[in-house]
Amino acid sequence: MNIQHFLERHGIAANPFVDEDAQSDLVFKGACIRSMYHPTWDKIYGDPQEPAAAVVFGEKGAGKTALRLQIVRHLTDYNADHPDKQAFVVQYDDFNPFLDRFRERFSGRKRRPDRLLDEWRLWDHMDAILSLGVTQLVDRILENKQARHPAARDGALPIDRLEPSQRRDVLLLAACYDQSTDENALSRFKKLRRKLRFSSWTACLDLVFAIVAGVALVAAYFLLGAKAQGWEKYFGVGIALAWLPRAWRFLKWQWIAFRIRRSTRTLHHPISLLRKMLSRFPTSSMIRQPLPSHARTDDRYELLAKFQSVLQTLGFEGALALVDRVDEPYLVNGSTELMKALIWPMLDNKFLKHPGLGVKMLLPIELERLIDREDRDFHQRARLDKQNMIRSLAWTGQSLYDLANVRLRACAIEGQTPSLSTLFDPSVDQRRLTDAFASLRVPRHLFKFMYRLLTAHCNSHSDEDPAWQIGSGVFESTLALYLRDQDAFDRGVGAG
Repeated sequence: MNIQHFLERHGIAANPFVDEDAQSDLVFKGACIRSMYHPTWDKIYGDPQEPAAAVVFGEKGAGKTALRLQIVRHLTDYNADHPDKQAFVVQYDDFNPFLDRFRERFSGRKRRPDRLLDEWRLWDHMDAILSLGVTQLVDRILENKQARHPAARDGALPIDRLEPSQRRDVLLLAACYDQSTDENALSRFKKLRRKLRFSSWTACLDLVFAIVAGVALVAAYFLLGAKAQGWEKYFGVGIALAWLPRAWRFLKWQWIAFRIRRSTRTLHHPISLLRKMLSRFPTSSMIRQPLPSHARTDDRYELLAKFQSVLQTLGFEGALALVDRVDEPYLVNGSTELMKALIWPMLDNKFLKHPGLGVKMLLPIELERLIDREDRDFHQRARLDKQNMIRSLAWTGQSLYDLANVRLRACAIEGQTPSLSTLFDPSVDQRRLTDAFASLRVPRHLFKFMYRLLTAHCNSHSDEDPAWQIGSGVFESTLALYLRDQDAFDRGVGAG
């Protein structure tokens, strides 16, 4: 029996239970993203004008990635409706590039994942988030059409609103954190400087002085002719003194570039390239400016405040960082202890409660079980009681039943309103369905079970003798087999 014929008989154009990952689920992205929410949605999403932290724990398949996509979609709609009070969104969900660069700084046994992640600190997370945010900001200022960013509106940013000091701040942030690979970093920095109309000619005064003084001394040497005999060494000293300010400036920025590269362990910073960008700033404009040149969070908080000040001037009321897929990096590979080493530094109340920044952390349920084992110092530092913590992204049988119905209607033939209950024989009533779905726990298991059930039913009947409703026998047997496989997956001995 053809499964498509079965679905069409019930007014369904396509199988709504084929996809299992929200990232590639067209049914979810097309219809469910705006119509089906987890019961805790309001607490997690919050208010874009006053973004707040949220720490959410959920098992595999519970919908963490779907939540992230829903947040991005709703913020896209919000930004379209509030062009002067937008939300700036950073998706911190791919840790591999940052872990790769971090690992390059170590050698020998320290490159082992357990020892490596023991060295990971909060400022490494802050560097990574700032790099994602600053790279996005530079792309949008330069109107890079090839780069696509979450919840970003089309159109140029109002950079004419920026004060001279904020233009300097944008360039300073770009020098330290722009990690775009679209073009050469120095040419991109020059393009940004021209776009911002930031005057930096005074940064070349020492070079102009050295050239003019050198030319004057050489000209004087040849004009004096015989009278200059025996004075060669003094001319050489004069030329050296003329170039001394330039040499001092070179060495100063070379040393600062080295320190920045050493302390920003998650970023790629060629020292010579970084020195060239930093040396373009006039000395007077860099007095007492924070730089990420030390292994500490203080400078990062100051740079984050500068970044937020620029965003606010450009029409962004708040910024959100969406943290997801922490179990997927190759160095972590699903290990609970390695996930803990990676994520625990971010559980810091000062960071999570930073004004104007909403960090939404979508974490595996395995980490929640470790929370209560931590000591008093951890709880005092994290203050999870203030972070909108959701201990379990749980689904009831009724909510999964509603989710299945929403997906059916999303795939309905025009003019049809299919219902889940009509797919089953009257012996499988709604109460039995909700009880069965409760045992499945999460949407991913629901989709896998329904797909397996539809396949098993259609395979047990021929086209000449079709059955247009699923009986209790095939339902119960398929459910029993699936629950066995689900139990094996939970114990880590099955593929799920």
